[in-house]
Amino acid sequence: MNSSASSARNAAVLLVNLGSPASPSVSDVRRYLREFLGDERVIDLPAPIRWLLLEGAILPARSKKSAHAYASIWTPSGSPLIQSSENVRRKLAAAVGVDLPVYLAMRYGSPSIQSVIDRMATEGIEEVLLIPQYPHYAMSSWETVVVRVREEAARREPSMRIDCLQPFYADPDYIEALYAVSAPYFAQPHDHILFSYHGVPLRHLRKADSSRAHCQCVANCCAVASPAHATCYRAQVMATTRALATRAGLDPAHYSVSFQSRLAGEPWCEPFTDHELQRLPATGVRRLLVLCPAFVTDCLETLEEISVAGRDTFLAAGGKNFQQIPCLNDQTPYIEFLTGRVMRWRQQTTAETRAVREPEIAISA
Repeated sequence: MNSSASSARNAAVLLVNLGSPASPSVSDVRRYLREFLGDERVIDLPAPIRWLLLEGAILPARSKKSAHAYASIWTPSGSPLIQSSENVRRKLAAAVGVDLPVYLAMRYGSPSIQSVIDRMATEGIEEVLLIPQYPHYAMSSWETVVVRVREEAARREPSMRIDCLQPFYADPDYIEALYAVSAPYFAQPHDHILFSYHGVPLRHLRKADSSRAHCQCVANCCAVASPAHATCYRAQVMATTRALATRAGLDPAHYSVSFQSRLAGEPWCEPFTDHELQRLPATGVRRLLVLCPAFVTDCLETLEEISVAGRDTFLAAGGKNFQQIPCLNDQTPYIEFLTGRVMRWRQQTTAETRAVREPEIAISA
């Protein structure tokens, strides 16, 4: 057997998404939130302060409310995010072929990254293409996935090579997939399109700028070209918005950007989605489309926060028609995008051309 065939046979793909509680019960939601918000890259405070904040304020206040929200979107088969992610794994596995297995893990909850890495090592996997299910870099999403996978691989099988698909926020094929899914909705009568992205604290943006001289230091910093954009979440979501708007031929006067899912206590990216949903009807917007490109999978933040709470806010403020455009989920354009990236990686590894791969983002310890 030649070395290329052996390498291909021991390669695999690993998809990692956010995760979900085991059930919408208060106890399971509390357990999930404790793991999620206890991540030092999500709430990046010293461990004792983070623990006090979680146990003394956030968990008592949010567990019951979040459990109610999860219950409103739960299906007989369980979590929509888990179901959709498994559908993506299954369809991608069928597209790339039986000799390149595709695994699925969750950053929080089950199946855990640890359990999946253990399984991969047991099954003889030596080289992995990790695909975080996040188009944009953020320390609280993309980075924490990459760090955890590499930590678990080093613990279980130090020789396992982990390659990582870099944030694909402006990849033309990703933009084309977004357009293919969104175009039928863009064709419907509407007054405005709101691009609603998950929010991050402004402090995270500054922390990710290694130069310490661009983010929030330069006027209109997201529009001024800089190496800092490689790790700037806000600049990347703006790039996604511009690229999709250009592809779809959207009128700049009829779309805007906002940010959702914030915690109180410090400045976060603005404007806030809930504020925009309340404001837009007063400007004459009666028919609204909402697109959430930070999420490749519909989840609590889209199915409940946007399609339920967001819809109620917009209609109560005077809006007449509200439509959330579904995420990519397991739709064909997204599967085709992922398949293309997997096959490109496989060709590179088989041809042993690692030297020409796209440079990876440097992650701090």
